[in-house]
Amino acid sequence: MPMTRDIARSRAAADHRWAVLVIVACALAGVPSGFVQADAPSSSRLASVIGRGLADLVQEGVVSWYGAAFHDRKTASGEPFDSGALTMAHPSLPFGTRVKVTNLRNGRSVVVRVNDRGPFVGTRIADLSQAAATEIGMMRRGVARARIEVLQDIAVPETD
Repeated sequence: MPMTRDIARSRAAADHRWAVLVIVACALAGVPSGFVQADAPSSSRLASVIGRGLADLVQEGVVSWYGAAFHDRKTASGEPFDSGALTMAHPSLPFGTRVKVTNLRNGRSVVVRVNDRGPFVGTRIADLSQAAATEIGMMRRGVARARIEVLQDIAVPETD
């Protein structure tokens, strides 16, 4: 039995409200959008950890790669792009953040440094340099389901 428009709108609105609540909760906790807490500590431990900027952040989704066509072009961080370096473009992580990227299909990992913004295609969560994509075995397919884990502290602005 097909849903009526009113039921479909109601369900879509409920889904939207939940998404907004999750985003607001992450923003209030100082967690960049799209990231979740890697473990589930108690609320007092979580507040302490986030307050010091030491939260382990994990994101899963589709990653892609970019290479020779962009080699030596200026990245968003200002440095020239090097397709042979182990770097990554991410929409929101601070430049210089070190991230472990794991290909969920084959388990291969690489540690990269965020030096650019992107990706700008669909719902992809990151763009890897050609060298990083080669390390995790995703060159042939061009995209891969991956987990990215922040390996260093992210500075959280202090509040007065």
